Amino acid sequence: MTTSTKQKLTFDQFLDQYPEDGRYELVDGEMVEMRATRQHDDVDFFILFAFNDEIRRLRLDYVVNNIAVIQTTENRGRNPDVSVISKTMWRSERSAYGALDQPIQLAVEVVSTNWEDDYIDKLDEYQRLGITEYWIVDYLAIGSRTYLGNPKTPTVFVYLLDDAGVYQFTAFKEDDRILSRTFPELTLTMNQILDV
Repeated sequence: MTTSTKQKLTFDQFLDQYPEDGRYELVDGEMVEMRATRQHDDVDFFILFAFNDEIRRLRLDYVVNNIAVIQTTENRGRNPDVSVISKTMWRSERSAYGALDQPIQLAVEVVSTNWEDDYIDKLDEYQRLGITEYWIVDYLAIGSRTYLGNPKTPTVFVYLLDDAGVYQFTAFKEDDRILSRTFPELTLTMNQILDV
């Protein structure tokens, strides 16, 4: 019996083979399609537009998008649902594709059926990379009770890097105003996100 193994991709090979349609991540050297429901996309865009409104209103030096792919390790590349990136970094290579190998300002992951990826793997990768702020938006409350409590409640977790490079988090539910280091004047709640 012969077993064939598929060659693992490097991040550069992943970018070379990145399809023109859809969203993909590189996970342990394998290209994985990231599919989302319409409701998931609605939440993504609601947050993206809220951030964009703050950037324009306050004339902040950021761009926000959902196309950036971030190299987190040699054989991993992540495509956050929403990315807030220094405008200077984003525009430093205008002819480059959406791939970055430096930490961005803020990454948002909207939780779906593979919730462990957001709560465990991406959390670890983003912390190691040094992404200053990371949001986990569990609008369906499908994560573990360890995170969400009992009964499970839709929650936004905001993780902020401390001086030691370790994430500290705060959980926001219902009408709690979500506090963001990147957008200190943002007025957004979990209930507003759920109304999308």
